Amino acid sequence: IRLAYALIVLTVAVFTLAYYFASRSLPDYEGTLDVAGISAPVEIVRDNANVPHIFGETDEDVFFALGLAHAQDRLWQMTMLRRTAQGRLSELFGMRTLPIDQLIRRLDLYPLSRSSVDALDARTQAALSAYSDGVNAWISQVNSGARGRGAPEMWVFNHAIAPWQPADSVSIIKLMALQLSSHLEEEVLRARTSLLLSNEDRLNDLLPLTPGAGLAALPNYAALMPDVPTYAPNSRMAFDPISPVVPRALAGASNAWAAGVPRSATGSTLLANDPHLGLTAPSIWYLTRLELSSGGVIGGTIPGVPVVMLGRSSDLGWGITSSYLDDQDVYIEEVNPSDASQYRVPNGWANFETRDSIIRIKDAPSVTVQLQWTVNGPVLPPDQYDLATIRPPGHVTAVAWTALSPQDTTIQAAMELMRATSVEAGIAAAEGYIAPSQMLTLADRNSVGLKLIGHVPNRDPNHVTEGRMPHYGYLPQNRWDGRRPYVENPQWIDPIGGIVGNTNNKIVEAPFPAHISHLWGDSQRVNRWRLLMQAREVHTRDSFIEAQSDTVSYTARSILPLIGADLWFTGEAAPEGTSVKLRQDALALLAEWNGEMNEHLPEPLIYSAWMRALQDRLIRDELGPLSREFTHVEPLFIERVYRDTGGASAWCDVLQSAPQETCSDIARLALDDALIWVGEHHGTALESVRWGNAHEATLDHPVLGEAPVLRWFVNIRQSTSGGDNTLMRGRTSGVGDDPFRNVHAAAYRGVYDFADPD
Repeated sequence: IRLAYALIVLTVAVFTLAYYFASRSLPDYEGTLDVAGISAPVEIVRDNANVPHIFGETDEDVFFALGLAHAQDRLWQMTMLRRTAQGRLSELFGMRTLPIDQLIRRLDLYPLSRSSVDALDARTQAALSAYSDGVNAWISQVNSGARGRGAPEMWVFNHAIAPWQPADSVSIIKLMALQLSSHLEEEVLRARTSLLLSNEDRLNDLLPLTPGAGLAALPNYAALMPDVPTYAPNSRMAFDPISPVVPRALAGASNAWAAGVPRSATGSTLLANDPHLGLTAPSIWYLTRLELSSGGVIGGTIPGVPVVMLGRSSDLGWGITSSYLDDQDVYIEEVNPSDASQYRVPNGWANFETRDSIIRIKDAPSVTVQLQWTVNGPVLPPDQYDLATIRPPGHVTAVAWTALSPQDTTIQAAMELMRATSVEAGIAAAEGYIAPSQMLTLADRNSVGLKLIGHVPNRDPNHVTEGRMPHYGYLPQNRWDGRRPYVENPQWIDPIGGIVGNTNNKIVEAPFPAHISHLWGDSQRVNRWRLLMQAREVHTRDSFIEAQSDTVSYTARSILPLIGADLWFTGEAAPEGTSVKLRQDALALLAEWNGEMNEHLPEPLIYSAWMRALQDRLIRDELGPLSREFTHVEPLFIERVYRDTGGASAWCDVLQSAPQETCSDIARLALDDALIWVGEHHGTALESVRWGNAHEATLDHPVLGEAPVLRWFVNIRQSTSGGDNTLMRGRTSGVGDDPFRNVHAAAYRGVYDFADPD
């Protein structure tokens, strides 16, 4: 008994001591700080959610205070973002993060950020310097005031914090561009799939294109690269939550729309925006209000970046969504067989641009990486993005990407947008925006607008693959020729219908190379959005909030009748306890379902499991192990198969079996597969299962989220409605034992009414 009491007292003492030291890192929001670097007193007023409202005499003072506030609340997050952009994670995490550091070093993100600072105008440089001084002022307070180590995580990963610099903020923007880019992975996947599917129609079934008029047929990748093995093994490194490279299915998304005065019940305009990103704890967003000399702005900032990326002033609101602009190309570069330091160019051979970079590794010797660049872009290692699977012998792969600009003025354009007072001025301010490309939705008090911002590569109309698959970098027609003029970027101002919006859907009907993209992030949500917008003559704040919160799946409503056409209401009633009876019960539930992905209902789980099993049965025999790369259901593929578009019903026949299966056979077998999975994971009483139990939002700490004990304190779990294709989007993980976990959703929602902005 004495031993038990002693252990209890010791445990309480340890936790009390740990809490005391960790809590020392937390700021005192009631305090007064004497700091150097401001011209006059600055006030940071915290509301009841601790959101800072910052008031100062000059803009530089306000940005200084924002840097201090960011560092007070998110210093660990900021230093992690900076370390990631610098390729210096391995100094903390050892060999685990070496592949991440190697990739970032090869992309050269941080040196490009340093050179970009010199390309910024004086006002932006002054803002970045003031912000950096504010961050460093808090670090100084931590060091001199015994405030722990600046963040609780730093008790676990203690490492000196270097002073913040303007280039650090620029590099975080480039890091966000990397997280939101998926065209490189899409090119590689299309090439790998093309190697297995010789029929171009079947390739377009599974990876549907929506390019608009004028699309020319592509040759098979095997014809382009005859030396690439058809069944090359997967070479990609396992996904790490610390990595900025996310699976292609989790690239950027978002919703934004605006109603002009004729379509608003308020007498002024309305704007709604909910950007979708990977869910983390803490969130990537940090809400704040800045009172600048040009007026107040309020909205979402990213810790480390002194800009309200999405939000409003008293005169203008702006929201962003991923544009899905094709801003990346993969090049196959032939290495000189007589001299490995050279690669083929149109008129012979040229030397790689090379530089050594040393990566320091915790508890291991440092590693020297030789960085290589071609005229098209950096050479990437074969263990990234599965590049080894599409690379012929004697070649390397390089990537062209708009974010690799040494004169990146994106952060300057974002700052100018904060000072704009009209839709036209906002569009003009965004001209310097380079990457990540976004659809910018704007509303002032009288007008609404939508503009694609970001540099659009100027491709040759004779490009061999139109940027959809890797190809030889020495061919002149494959190379980029600068950027297309900003004025040619698609835009809409006060359209006749009075409403503009984007759900990552296709925005133009134009032939290559004016097509913007062959791949779009949404073909489903936009249909539900169109219905909700057109269902009312005028809109209100509440109707915009209802649309953001809408959980009805257009996809379920459209494809379930196709798939189950021959299954519903057929056959005799089956005995209780049989698989046939379970299937009939499931079909009966789905027959009465309206497609609402409500967390409390069983139907969304049955539907989602069925579609997942169905796609797997359709593609597994043709693609083999590659089928695992298709982690999420592609609605257009399912629809093409069950409408037999262009002979797509051929997918239903299992090649390895003697009988010829019909699409109804596969639908029935897939439903049985799904019900077995549901029974094993959630129980066989179908009426009692809940979508929310499978569709939990998982907001994990990227570093401590997997640590024993600590994970119970730093991770957040929440049952949620919605799904992959609903306006209130909750993108599922698509992998592992819990493939329906909600891992990518709106971490911020804003609705602005310019009749009453406050």
